[in-house]
Formats: sequence, C-alpha cells, structure tokens
Amino acid sequence: MDFDFTPEQAMLRESVARFLADTYSFEQRQALVRSNPGWSPTRWRALAEDLGILGAGFDVEHGGLGGGAVEHMIVMEEFGRALAIEPYLETTVIGGALLRSVEAAQAAEWTGRIIAGEVRFAFAHLEPHSRYDLQHVTTRAMRAGDGWQLDGLKDAVRAAPFATHLLVTARTAGGERDRRGVATFLVAADAPGLSRRDYPTVDGSRAADVRFAGTPGELLGSVDDGYSALEGAVDEAVAGLCAEGVGVMRRLLADTVEYTRQRRQFDAPIAANQVLQHRMVDMYMMLEQAVSMTYFATLSLARPTTERGRAVAAAKAYVSKAARFVGQSAIQLHGGMGMTDDLAVSHYFKRATMIESQFGSADHHAARLEALATHA
Repeated sequence: MDFDFTPEQAMLRESVARFLADTYSFEQRQALVRSNPGWSPTRWRALAEDLGILGAGFDVEHGGLGGGAVEHMIVMEEFGRALAIEPYLETTVIGGALLRSVEAAQAAEWTGRIIAGEVRFAFAHLEPHSRYDLQHVTTRAMRAGDGWQLDGLKDAVRAAPFATHLLVTARTAGGERDRRGVATFLVAADAPGLSRRDYPTVDGSRAADVRFAGTPGELLGSVDDGYSALEGAVDEAVAGLCAEGVGVMRRLLADTVEYTRQRRQFDAPIAANQVLQHRMVDMYMMLEQAVSMTYFATLSLARPTTERGRAVAAAKAYVSKAARFVGQSAIQLHGGMGMTDDLAVSHYFKRATMIESQFGSADHHAARLEALATHA
C-alpha cells in the first residue's frame, strides 16, 4: 500500500504546520485556553478564509479542495502536534460525513457554510449509561408539523460551548438499544428549549451537558434508518482522532528526546543512559506502528462496512494503547518536571489520555474487532 503523499497533500501539511507554528505556540495556546470563551474565532476564520483548510476534505463541486479522508488525517495530525482545540473533527469530519447522506440541496447549503467558516458543530451523542454504544439512544425526536422536536439529555458534548449548531442523535422509533430508529438532527445552539451546563475539560478544551425540551431540529438523512450513516461518520471521526493521537505522540517523543539530551546527571546527559535509550526506542516503535495503523484505517474508510470497521477498530485499539505508553513514558523520563503546568509535555499527556478513551477505549475496540471478525 502506497503511504506517500501527493504534492498537493504535502503542500497542505506544510501550510497547516506553518500556520499552527505561527499562531499556536505553547504560550499562545495556554493563553487561549485560559481566556473566555476559551477558543479563537479569529483563528477559525483564518482556517477558512486565509488557508481554505476547512474545505480540504470536500469535493470541488461544493467549493472544497477536492480531498477526502487523507486530507482530514493530515490536518488532524498537525492539530495534534499543536494541541489545537478548534472543532475541526466535529465540524468537517463528522459533519462532512453526515452531510454525504442527505439530499443534494441540504448537503450543498451546509457544506458551503462549513467551508466558509460560518458554522461550527458539536457532536451530541453520549448519554447517561450509554458508554460507547452508538445504538444506545434514549433522546426522542417527535414530529411537530413539518419539522421535529427533541427531548432528552446528552453528556460531555465536546466543543458545545463554542458551537453554532449541534449534531444530535435521537430516536424516532424502537427501543433504547435498537439499531433501527436512530437518526441525526441539526440543532441550532440557541434553539428554544435547549439548555447547557458548560465546563472545562482536563485537556484544555470545553464541553457541556445539553438538555433538549421540545427543541426544534433539522433532520439529516433517513428518519428511521440513519444508523448506517452515523456509524460511518463515527468511523471517520475515529480515524481522524487516531491521526490527532499520532501528532500528540510525535510531540511527546520529540520533547522527551530533547529533554534527555539537555538534562545532565553525573556530568553526562541522561540520554546517554542505555536504559533510557531503550525506553525511547520503545516509544518510537509504538509511535511508528500507530502511524501505520492510522494510515491503513484512513485508507480503508471507503471499503465495505465490515472491512472498514475492522481497520478502524484495530487502529483505535492500538493508538489508545500507544498513547498511554508514550504519554506515561514521557512523564516518567521528564521526572517531576513532567507533571507541572509550565511544561508542555504535561498538557500533551492530558490530551493523549483523553484520546485514549474518546470514542471508545482500547478494550471497547478490541471487543468490536473480535465481533466483526466473528461475523465476517
């Protein structure tokens, strides 16, 4: 399988990396995280208007750059390197995937608004007791005239405090764990009947618990059979999250190598210690395997459902394991300094820890992989 980037993809990587290097230093990122509202509308507009990055994964006919999953992977890895908190994953990856399942006019309208930077999505799918089960949906959607109204509660909705719209999973039919009867709705953040409890997350982002009480929503795709599109969108999100994890681990390893070269003990850099060298080699090997599995998962997104699911589940199970090992090793090799807020490595470790469990832990995806292999 060819893992080389095209000249256009290499240029995209360079553009994103240069932009983030200029605008997302560790100090700039920390000032942004501590600010109110905790993100930068200016940076989001720059991603859309100055660089056109929000259109990297969309078709030319919709105003995009003609890319797809690989372009999303490239952007997400660079976001991981910089610890960027902008909702690219929720807006362009998940939102873009779900819009491919809707009628042409609706897709064209919302895709154009994404590319222009006019909208920011948050993905509201987790519920109390649902864990990682996408089929466990108790939020209800009922017809109201020509539209729909939603009632229910969603937990830990990342990026909700600065989203313009929420992508909400809701049940139109069936029981709380039925595959059939799950649909996705687009809900304005200021819609009547919507209330939020905002809070910061451990990795520097923001999230909210969101309650819907007769809240109007716009249906995306099928009424009772939207689960297939939802599952595909989440698989794309998981592949993008793996790419972000790779970017985070690259920075953790690079900072650790640099620190061990500078930190001296007994008149020699601690990097000369063979035991520490072996640990850093192990970190490197885990990272490189995570890169390969992320690439394979990304290139498998267009394959049939079972093949796609196996590749994504295997990648996420491994990336979760690698993120834990690389993150914990980086903290250990930095010693007590690694736990301080003043050092970037502690913040990369926090994000690695969140990535480990976001959209499913290693155990969850290992079980999914086993189930898909059994029913292949």
